[in-house]
Amino acid sequence: MTRTVGAVLTCLACAFAAQTPRIEIEAVRNGNRPLFQTTASWASKGAFNPAAVRMGSKTVLLFRAIDAHDTSRIGYAESTVSGAFKVDAQPVLVPETEYEKGGGVEDPRVVLIGDTYYLTYTGYNRRDAQLCLAVSSDLKHWQRKGVIMPANRGAWNTKWTKSGAIVPEKVDGKWWMYYLGTSTGPDGVSRDKMGLAVSTDLLHWKDATEKPVLDVHPEAFDSQVMEPGPPPILIPQGILLLYNGADAKLVYRPGWVLFDRHDPRRVIARSQKPFIAPELDWEQVGNVPNVIFLEGLVGEAEAMQFTGYYGAADKYIGSMRIRVKAGR
Repeated sequence: MTRTVGAVLTCLACAFAAQTPRIEIEAVRNGNRPLFQTTASWASKGAFNPAAVRMGSKTVLLFRAIDAHDTSRIGYAESTVSGAFKVDAQPVLVPETEYEKGGGVEDPRVVLIGDTYYLTYTGYNRRDAQLCLAVSSDLKHWQRKGVIMPANRGAWNTKWTKSGAIVPEKVDGKWWMYYLGTSTGPDGVSRDKMGLAVSTDLLHWKDATEKPVLDVHPEAFDSQVMEPGPPPILIPQGILLLYNGADAKLVYRPGWVLFDRHDPRRVIARSQKPFIAPELDWEQVGNVPNVIFLEGLVGEAEAMQFTGYYGAADKYIGSMRIRVKAGR
């Protein structure tokens, strides 16, 4: 499929009620090529799915890289004066523990709270994928805190856990995190749905609900997978979470959901359509075809203008300009 790179795709809210906030998201790609590629052996099959955070005047990307044996590590890249990214020669997180060995460390999200960076990632031992946590003061040296949402024994997430997106401020005196959990429906089909966990210290987490906070949309772009993207954005209208949806054909496209600013369990509105879709060759062809997987976001919440960083086809990294319009 060939379309103009700068084409804007717009996603409008479905009005659940007369006073439901109206959310509109515009996304425009920053060019038609991947941000960078590396020749490092530990990233020989791809560098993709980046978390993003600002450090001073620089943007840092913590990205997933896979080697020839399909083992994942987390690499480090930072922006230069020219706007390009310089990739460190060595990864900053490699598989070491029993819950990581074999498959590796995957799909990071990062948030700065106080003077500590909290990194959620997936530990995969080729048997179970589990949501894990590490902390750092400099984004390069990480201290593991272990598995925070174990697989196979949640309140409703009876299989794997992944993709922890931590709300960057306390709500009702507690910390909250949206995550992916897998469960089998009455039809016997396993689907990935969105859960919510709660913590008092950012280190120990438990399910906040007895069922998913966001279920899949039958026959829609998110009918098979509902996976949190970057850490949520706090806006006057609520807690805005950009997420990655996949349909029955496992085409990945991002959408959004708005939660109550005072109750992270309550959905106010959600998108009915994705706001961008795989169109470029390197978004459609790679290790996994037809994937835009939004995982990093930096920008100004007050202006509601951001740069989003995404994995394409589980092999490359792209970026887009994202503008959020909110009203009633």
